[in-house]
Amino acid sequence: MSKKTKIFIDGREGTTGLKILERFAGRDDLELIDIPDELRKDPAARAERLNAADIAFLCLPDAAAREAVAMVTNPNTKIIDASTAHRTMDGWAYGFPELSPAHRAAIVSGKRVAVPGCHASGFLSLVYPLRAAGILPADYPIVSYSLTGYTGGGKKMIAEYEGEGRDIALDSPRQYGLTQQHKHLPEMQAVASLAHPPIFAPIVADFPQGMEVSVPLYSALLNGKPTPADVHAALSAHYAGSKMVSVLPLGGDGTGFLPSNPLAGKCTMQIFVGGNNDRILLCSLFDNLGKGASGAAVQCMNIMLGVEEDLGL
Repeated sequence: MSKKTKIFIDGREGTTGLKILERFAGRDDLELIDIPDELRKDPAARAERLNAADIAFLCLPDAAAREAVAMVTNPNTKIIDASTAHRTMDGWAYGFPELSPAHRAAIVSGKRVAVPGCHASGFLSLVYPLRAAGILPADYPIVSYSLTGYTGGGKKMIAEYEGEGRDIALDSPRQYGLTQQHKHLPEMQAVASLAHPPIFAPIVADFPQGMEVSVPLYSALLNGKPTPADVHAALSAHYAGSKMVSVLPLGGDGTGFLPSNPLAGKCTMQIFVGGNNDRILLCSLFDNLGKGASGAAVQCMNIMLGVEEDLGL
């Protein structure tokens, strides 16, 4: 029998941690390191388990994630961090393997992997390939908006939406990040090598899981003034052969609507290209708890282990 990989999830009681644990069901190649509830915030108990793990998942607030990394003294412990803390730091692989062969190689060889933010995943799935293809200038004044299910807000927000006698405001979509200081903006700018952070408008709505990130573009401001068909061809070429990311037919299914939750419960992502020869609309569809969080984390683990990247997904 082959040796099992020892896994510790620091913060497994949170939404992302619970989903990672759920995706381990039926995996006989993994051995989960447990921690009693009364010790899950005990530094010594956490440190012991972090250093005993082959791979440690951090499903923690940023400060706690930094603390956890500092606890790891075992040079063989690999870390997959689902927080915002390390996504733009040197020495950390950015956990979106479909962006480029270099991103995938960094995950394969890395001991420190930062899982992308959910909004950032959708944004970069659209913007990075166009930057890499030379279509989108670095100084393009990008505007992006993102419609997300409420589970992305964690346990507190889930309780607000699913509780008795909830606020009537929750019946309507609610825009947030109103100061243009959303925590995903640094990685959106840095990973896509943009001259300026985008104007970004996230919106949370009354559905549990699903995400639709949109980036509208003026063709005249793009290099070569491409048509929607040109952009569709570029994105299709970029994601050719991908197991987890696919490009929908140009213009979608012809209904005139693009719902945000068709991939709820899944770990895949779909790319939409529409618009007209003057104004092109790009959208990325996925589950905010799937490819936008726990699914991406498990995919990175699979790649690090050298198994099928969609195993358990």
